[in-house]
Amino acid sequence: MTQNLLVDVGEMLKGLWESSGLANGTWQNYVMLLISFILFYLAIVKKFEPLLLLPIAFGMFIINIPGAYDILWGTYPEGVEHTYENVQSRGLLWYLFYGVQNVIYPPLIFLGIGAMTDFGPLISNPKSMLIGAAAQLGVFVALILSVVLGFDLAAACSIAIIGGADGPTALYVTQMMSKFTNEDLLSAIAIAAYSYMALIPIIQKPLMRLLVPKKERAIKMKQLRTVSKLEKIIFPILVTLVVGILLPDAMPLLGMLMLGNILRESGVAERLSSQAQNGLMNTVTIFLGVCVGCKAFGGVFLTWSTIKIILLGLFAFVFGTIGGLLMGRLMCKLSKGKINPLIGSAGVSAVPMVARISEDVGRESDPSNHLLMHAMGPNVAGVIGSAIAAGFLLSLF
Repeated sequence: MTQNLLVDVGEMLKGLWESSGLANGTWQNYVMLLISFILFYLAIVKKFEPLLLLPIAFGMFIINIPGAYDILWGTYPEGVEHTYENVQSRGLLWYLFYGVQNVIYPPLIFLGIGAMTDFGPLISNPKSMLIGAAAQLGVFVALILSVVLGFDLAAACSIAIIGGADGPTALYVTQMMSKFTNEDLLSAIAIAAYSYMALIPIIQKPLMRLLVPKKERAIKMKQLRTVSKLEKIIFPILVTLVVGILLPDAMPLLGMLMLGNILRESGVAERLSSQAQNGLMNTVTIFLGVCVGCKAFGGVFLTWSTIKIILLGLFAFVFGTIGGLLMGRLMCKLSKGKINPLIGSAGVSAVPMVARISEDVGRESDPSNHLLMHAMGPNVAGVIGSAIAAGFLLSLF
């Protein structure tokens, strides 16, 4: 009897061990856990885009805890392709991921961004649109490089949009392109896009100092004119109409951006504008971040393809910054020194971080030089430019 009891206890302990995470963990899981800890450090200690990076890090953390994947995401029947639709027993993260799978979250983020954005600096200085357009150089450089490195066109388009420095746009394009490619790109592109957004100061400042002479960095620009309320109301309607006619594929992002903006500028929908800026934006950001992180599962994420995507994303972002700075220098020459080229770096879409960096680098040369409002023009132009670039890439299919 004692022997039988020992056998039963042994079988119980064996079953407990086999069902635990310790028996099911792989080296990939532990590497991804380490990466999640690094992201926690960057978000909490270094304060690198914590509102984005913290949910991403936590999603990556919980999905890679050995044994947690089947509970949080779900299980697949044997012999079935591991796609979103084929999950059998669905976990919490599967349901949250519905908003990513059906590209609901990115346009909602754009709604919030529109409600928070003042297009006044762009309206008062329409030439800023040229910088926003030039900053899309990184998108097309990365597109060419991705094709050269062997990615198919749909995958290359998804990777290229990282150059717009706009996480929601990158997610939107990647998910829309997923039906045209066999590559599982979402986690790698999302991590690359949001990581580079968090590391903007480290990436941009050396390029700004390298490409813009100190004399030009010290240029002071004239104060922008005051923009009327009527102009601010007409602007989102006009932009939506023109871009909608020319490039309908840009409408889900651009349309929601301009809806949020007209809620802000109309003056008659303060409650809706406040909700879009705060409650809705914060909720969607949490869900989106966790969903992005949970796609970085060790067995899928740690591949050579991921490394290539991250490097291509860096090239895209660098060339986007270079394109904006070169356009800024050209405009400086044509205006006979009235435009500070540093505002060119703000042409990428990360609002308002890149505008603040233009201000910081400008004040290094002259502490009394304030470029923030001048840089906001190219910055919001970059938001529009990235949405248009996304629409163009989607129109290819």
